Amino acid sequence: MGVIWLIIIGAAAGFLATRLMRMETDIITTIAIGIGGALVGGVVLNLLLRAMGMASGLIGAVLGSLLLIWIWKTYLRK
Repeated sequence: MGVIWLIIIGAAAGFLATRLMRMETDIITTIAIGIGGALVGGVVLNLLLRAMGMASGLIGAVLGSLLLIWIWKTYLRK
């Protein structure tokens, strides 16, 4: 169940992050960005904000996705 939840949250986070960063990507890339962001941001925020519960996972996933998009646009896509 954890993997399915990660895909669902990752898809939502990737969608939000790509829209916030004004980035047009296909569905696979959007989900991959979201899952990567969920892993990065979820771990960091779960350590910092354990008291918030599941909300910290979504917030962390979006923030992590934004960070990955920024890194990709700044350093990898020139």
